[in-house]
Amino acid sequence: MSENTSGGFIRRMFANDIATDLAEGRVLELAEIYALDAINDDERDMIDSYLRDAPESREFHERVRAARETLAVSFAPEEEPPAALFDTIMQRISHEAPAEPFAGTAATEPAATEPAATEPAPPVLDELAAARAKRGERSGAGGARRWIVGAAAAAVIALGGIGVGAYVSTQNDPVNQVLQAQDVQQKSAPVPGGGTATISASSAKDSFVVLMDGVAPAPEGKVYQLWTLPKDGSAPVPQGTMDAQTLSKPAVVKGLSSASSVAITVEPTGGSSAPTTDPVLVVALSA
Repeated sequence: MSENTSGGFIRRMFANDIATDLAEGRVLELAEIYALDAINDDERDMIDSYLRDAPESREFHERVRAARETLAVSFAPEEEPPAALFDTIMQRISHEAPAEPFAGTAATEPAATEPAATEPAPPVLDELAAARAKRGERSGAGGARRWIVGAAAAAVIALGGIGVGAYVSTQNDPVNQVLQAQDVQQKSAPVPGGGTATISASSAKDSFVVLMDGVAPAPEGKVYQLWTLPKDGSAPVPQGTMDAQTLSKPAVVKGLSSASSVAITVEPTGGSSAPTTDPVLVVALSA
């Protein structure tokens, strides 16, 4: 069997597997390969067609969103040194004393009888050393970064039933971007049954973070579900679910500018397209 024929055969088998998964109700297992664009247009159309009337549609798209956000966080670009740093360094160098003899080479002049006064290295030289070290790390990690793409994809698939709160805690992740924003404002409210919900909102990031602390998990077969209540009075917008595993993790929600409040309800596992119970908590997002 030729390579082209073999590749086509494998592709047909893959498509058949997707059709089988859909027929047997396993569409949620396809969310991560959908998010990674590891399917062709025909397979994507097949999944999209299935989701039009599928009750799992909302959970599927939540998992796709979570997978893509996880990858985006994993490969966020590194910050470069300030543009003016090089000019500052060159100005400082012009005022520095001549360099000491290279290590391993004997000095031609005798040592001074009195030790010369030393001054602390200018802060900018510390910045230069840090920039050099970072550049070395970046060049050495290039090959590793390309290799990690495959590992990150596998990690995303392994996340399985990820909820809204599972985020990588790095300086560049969406949660910390909100929490570290200069305009962040926080509100805390008690949750019936014990515990608190803290809302951290940033207009600059057009996002807010919800963190539950000391809140008991929802009853068996149930999850907490986040909703934003639009300023225009339209229907509540679902923003993901929190089960026992993700309840204590921060959840970031975009669209602060269009929302007046955030609400939390108790819904069946997998969430609902519209609230089915009265909210256990409603917190206004405006100042």
